[in-house]
Amino acid sequence: MAMVSDADKPETAKRGQYATLLDPALWAHIDRVNAWYPPDMDLPVDKQRAVYDAMCRAFHAGYPAVVETSDGTVAASGHAIPIRRYQLAGKAPQAMVVYYHGGGFVLGGLDSHDDICAEICAGTGFAVLSADYRLAPEHLHPAAFDDALAVFEWAASTSGLPIVLCGESAGGNLAAGVAHAARRHPRPAIGQVLIYPELGGDKSAGSYVEHAEAPLLTLSDIEFYRQVRSGKAQSPDDPTFSPLRDTDFSGLPPTVIVSAQCDPLSSDGEAYRDRILAAGGRAWWYEEPRLVHSFLRARKTVPRAGEAFTRIVAAIATLGKGDWL
Repeated sequence: MAMVSDADKPETAKRGQYATLLDPALWAHIDRVNAWYPPDMDLPVDKQRAVYDAMCRAFHAGYPAVVETSDGTVAASGHAIPIRRYQLAGKAPQAMVVYYHGGGFVLGGLDSHDDICAEICAGTGFAVLSADYRLAPEHLHPAAFDDALAVFEWAASTSGLPIVLCGESAGGNLAAGVAHAARRHPRPAIGQVLIYPELGGDKSAGSYVEHAEAPLLTLSDIEFYRQVRSGKAQSPDDPTFSPLRDTDFSGLPPTVIVSAQCDPLSSDGEAYRDRILAAGGRAWWYEEPRLVHSFLRARKTVPRAGEAFTRIVAAIATLGKGDWL
């Protein structure tokens, strides 16, 4: 009997359980992403970054007219961390969002999530401070975490505004790591919003198993990024590397975690919420149905993703106003 390759299979067969679970608009988005950055593309990191940056430019949705930006740096030990600040023209913000972009700790920067930050600013009225932390493999852990913490500490020391930490994917890991490390800071964050975060959960259970081959992020992708980020002596129990491995979840700010149903990382959000609640804190976990990892980039073309983004912006606004304290 002749073997049938994946390329020869009907499209619905190649898509497996997701063929009907995900709607056509989302599949159109997934196909558009994969046309830029195919899942099986094997390129050196610098070429991966060039492709990713080009894709991000193609997806850039522009700025709301009311948003102004300025670039700067935060001085750190031996280097400067680039930052970008977003603010509504002519309006004093009530709070500041410190935002950490996604990209597996390997990809991305100030430009990759630029329009998302601008829309968070417009939707909340808050200032947004985006951090361009150092990337692996040139800079192994804890370089990205150290930069993320340095940007938060700089923001806390130079602005009197209440701070909401926010990050997506790898950036969600960094936001949570900062929340844990800075919970006893003189001016700790008043909230954190984590968007499909990677928190170092149990890879043998839950969504890691059920959605190991999900579109746009697979279990093997997660393992690759973890390995690239870590040095040979990296301990999996380091909470600055894997926040779920912390032994103390007390004293954390009110936390909202938003996951995608069809994402290996979804169980991380549920587990993190449960740890905070068990420690007496406040946390809410929302699993957005029939969405995939990195759905923020689909917010303009996939109604389900746009609605989820609206809820995320509303959660940031609520935490920034202290309504859940």
